[in-house]
Amino acid sequence: MAITKENKAELVKEFQTKDGDTGSPDVQIAILTKRINHLTEHMRSNKKDYSTRRGLLGMVSRRRRLLDYVRKNDADRYLDIIERLNIRK
Repeated sequence: MAITKENKAELVKEFQTKDGDTGSPDVQIAILTKRINHLTEHMRSNKKDYSTRRGLLGMVSRRRRLLDYVRKNDADRYLDIIERLNIRK
């Protein structure tokens, strides 16, 4: 599996907006980014793995929708997230 409980807990702690926050868009984007990065590395060595490619594209779409939501509601927070996660615009 790509992301362990410890890695996920670290991401939640780093991106949470308040204590006990596990589902805010910031946290969801961070977790999806970690998973996307792992699957991208997998796809570099397994070019014909079409099932993984389909899942990867779904995750990228979900992250894009979450980023669009954050950008619509708080542009400064959006810029902060993409800078911290090193995501292209």
